[in-house]
Amino acid sequence: MNTPAPSPAPGAASLPSAGDIVALHDRLLATPGWPAQPAAALPGTHPAWPWVEANHRYNARLWAEEDLARRTTVPAQEIAANKRAIDGYNQARNDATERLDEVLLIALGLVDEASARTDAPQARVPAGARLNSETAGSMVDRLSILALKAHAMRAQTLRRDADEAHRASSRARLDRLQQQRADLAGCLDALLSDAAAGRAYFKVYRQFKMYNDARFNPALVAEQAAGAVQAGVRSGG
Repeated sequence: MNTPAPSPAPGAASLPSAGDIVALHDRLLATPGWPAQPAAALPGTHPAWPWVEANHRYNARLWAEEDLARRTTVPAQEIAANKRAIDGYNQARNDATERLDEVLLIALGLVDEASARTDAPQARVPAGARLNSETAGSMVDRLSILALKAHAMRAQTLRRDADEAHRASSRARLDRLQQQRADLAGCLDALLSDAAAGRAYFKVYRQFKMYNDARFNPALVAEQAAGAVQAGVRSGG
C-alpha cells in the first residue's frame, strides 16, 4: 500500500539539473581517455552523479561495440566477441539507470530507502500526485544516447571525404537532435521539480534482462542441462 510522503529529503535541494547533465555528457565525450576509464571529476557531490557518469560511459562503450559489430570483412569470432560485449555493456547501462532512479527517489523522499535496492521498492506517494510512466533515470539514459548521436552527427558535418549534400543533411539532422535533446532536458527538469513539490512521482522499475541470466534464458538453461548430462556420461554416472 502507498503511504503518504514525508517532507522532501535534504538531498532534493541539490538534485542535478538537466543542463548540468547535458554539459557533463558533452564534456565526457570530449575528454581524452574516456570512456575507457571513469571520469576523474564530476560536477557535484550528489550521489546521483556517479551513476549519471556510469550510465553515459556504458552507453559510449555500447555505441562503439555496435559500430564494430556491423563490420563485414572480419572473422565471425570478432563479431561474436562484439555481440557478447554489447550484452555486457547493455546490462551495465541498465543497472546504472536503476541505481540512478534509486538515489533520486531516495533524495526526493519518494521511496522507502530500506527497500530501494530490492525487487519490490516501496513507493511513498504524496496524495494527489500523478504517476510519470517514464522514470528520471530513463530520461537521463535517453539524454546520454542523444548526446552520442549528436556527437557522431557533428563529426559527419566535418567530413572532407563526403560531398556537401551529405554534410548539409548531417547539419539538418544535428539541429533536429539538438532540439530533441533540449525538449527532453526540459521535461526532465519539469519532472524533478514536480516530484520535489509533491505533484508527481515515478518508481524504480526493474528491467529483468532475462537473456543475460543463465537461470532464465531457455537457451542457456538447455546448454547447462546438456552439459550436466555429458558430464554424467564422462564420469560414468
